[in-house]
Formats: sequence, structure tokens, C-alpha cells
Amino acid sequence: MRAELAKNLLLGRLGTSDLHSLLPGSGPVTLHAGDKIMVAGQKLAHVHFPIDCAISLLVETGDRPPLEIGLVGREGMLGVPLILGARQSSESGVVQAPGLAWRIEAARFIRCVHASEPLRRRMQRYAHVHMTQLTEAAACKHFHTLAERLARWLLMSADRLQSSELALTHEYLSHMLGVRRAGTTLAARGLQERGLIDYSRGHIALLDRGGLESASCPCYAREKQQYESLMR
Repeated sequence: MRAELAKNLLLGRLGTSDLHSLLPGSGPVTLHAGDKIMVAGQKLAHVHFPIDCAISLLVETGDRPPLEIGLVGREGMLGVPLILGARQSSESGVVQAPGLAWRIEAARFIRCVHASEPLRRRMQRYAHVHMTQLTEAAACKHFHTLAERLARWLLMSADRLQSSELALTHEYLSHMLGVRRAGTTLAARGLQERGLIDYSRGHIALLDRGGLESASCPCYAREKQQYESLMR
């Protein structure tokens, strides 16, 4: 069990008492690609701590495809509004890559956060990091090129899944980046021609991580440094 906990960086550094109070005895749950586990405007029933899956945070406008504003994996949790005293989220959460996650009832999570100062401090720090990441993502979409944003997004996905092999289609990437499919195809082709990735239908392999980091906008390195500084 401890090995599974360590795969989620938020849970891996909690004390035994907090873990015992927080986690259900039934073990982690399996999340499937495409599952909508958080719905904008609806009351939060659970929080999720991913172990080896990734969850996209989406803004849905109704008349257009959803736009991804964040990506949550082993570094974080889904359900940040509960840390801040809110019971609803303004975005939806959809499983991008399947895998395991710890699922905790919202009421239980709130009780534990109120009862433990160390847990509360850690969750509050993560809430700050999470909101900063969303702000950074908004600026990134406005100021940086599509190729830079694609490189950043691929690195983020690889970090959260602990894998250099990603199952992604151009159509899905286009929705996540908020651009037309033709633009995503050109950006991916450019990264492939530079030897940074290998793309085949529905599959992307990261070949040169250092090169991809150089191709990414500064947002990736800045977000990673901030997380390591605040959440160590």
C-alpha cells in the first residue's frame, strides 16, 4: 500500500495518522479513459488522488469542443474547491489516461482537513500551486506559439504518467490545445522533424526529453520549479 501512496506525491509525504484517517480501506479505484468524474456546477461528491492516471480539467461552453485548462496526475488531486470551502467546481474533470486513483468521499476529506493542521497546510499549499498553474496556462495560451505549447503539454503528460509513451490522437490534442486539427498536425510534424518525438496514429513517443524541454515555452520549467519548491 505504501508503494501505491508514494506514487501520488501529495499523499506520499503525509504522516501515518493523516493517511489512516483520510484513505478508505477498500484501496484505489480504476478510472477509465473518457470517464467524467467531476462536472462543472455540480456538487462535489469525491476527491481523487491519481496514482498512474491523468485527468484533464475542461471548460465547457456548450457550442464548442471543451478547452483544457489544466492536467492533474500523480503530483496532485481533483477537488481543490473543497480545500477552499466551496462545494462546486467551475470546470469538469475527464480522465485522459486510464489508471488507478484514490477516491475519497468529499465529507470525509473535509473532516480530515479540518481536524489536522499538517494536512490542512499541505492541501492549502497545493491549492495555491494549482491556481498558479491555471493562471500560467491562461497566459501560455495567449503569448506562446502552438509548437511551444504542444511541447509543454507533452512534457506535462509524461511527468504525470511517468511514461514517455502517450496514447493521443491529433483530434484529442487539438481539443486540449484549443486549436484546429491542421495546426496541431503541423506543430507535431515540426517536433518530429527535429527528432524530439515520434508520432504514429494515436501514439506519441518522446525521444529527446532535453530537446523537448528546450522547445517548450518557459512555463514548463517555471511550474516544475515552483511545485518542487512549495511541495517538498
